[in-house]
Order: sequence, then C-alpha cells, then structure tokens
Amino acid sequence: MQQRTLDTTVAQDTLDEELMRSVEQLVRYVLHTATAGGLSTAASSALARLGREGPQRMTELARAEHASQPNMTQLVTRMERAGLVRRTADATDGRGVLVEITGTGMEVFRRRRAERAQALRRLVEEVSEPERDAVRTALPALAHALRTHRPRP
Repeated sequence: MQQRTLDTTVAQDTLDEELMRSVEQLVRYVLHTATAGGLSTAASSALARLGREGPQRMTELARAEHASQPNMTQLVTRMERAGLVRRTADATDGRGVLVEITGTGMEVFRRRRAERAQALRRLVEEVSEPERDAVRTALPALAHALRTHRPRP
C-alpha cells in the first residue's frame, strides 16, 4: 500500500512538472510573438496593465508590476518619451501623480494583444479537435481560478 502511495506521488509530481513546463513554454511563446511598439517585457506589461485597469499612481503600478519605485519611474519616463503614457495630477490628492495610457499607447497595447491572440489561435489550430476543445475549456477555467484565487495563509 505504501509503494502505491509513493508511485502515485511520483506520478503526480511528474504531471505537475510537465504542466508547469507547458505553461512556461506557452507564456513565453505568446509573450514573444508581440512586436508592435518594440517594447521590453516590462514596458509591455506596464502598458497592458494601464490599458486594462486605467490610470494608476506610480507606487501602485510599481507594486503591481513587482518593480522598485526607481525602476518604475525610469520605465514610465521612457514610455512617456515614446508617447505611450503621460503623467497627470491626481484629482483626489493634489500631491499625487497618476500614470495613464495615451491614445498611441492604447493603439500599441491593442496591436500587441491582437498579435498574441493570433499567435495563440495559430497554435491551437495545430492540435487535434479534441485537444482544441480541451484547451478552450481548460484555459478559461484556469483564468477564472486566477481571478478568484485567494492565497492560503
């Protein structure tokens, strides 16, 4: 009985590792297919966050992007020079500054998103119909789990 438990644990660990590798490969593939705007990964991520969530204070953006305040300030400055974002006064706190996406930034964000969607679509078309159905079920389910995920204490 103990051997069966050990075998089950090893098999589950192998499946977990294979799933993790697959997710990492998929994310890398999709992220690297977007070329619009010639952005770094960090700039692309920050621009996407602003495009999805709207204006944010620099500290909030840095925290959400897991970046230091000085690094985020430098990144925003480069993006501002490229016309992708702008800084505006926070109407609720005159001392605060918000970072918001510009029309040009929104266009780059949309083009990058379309490039990624097309790359994912092409990839899904390469697998069998049952596998496509599985992907169409599994990915939205995982996305839902992420949205509702509560870290364990």
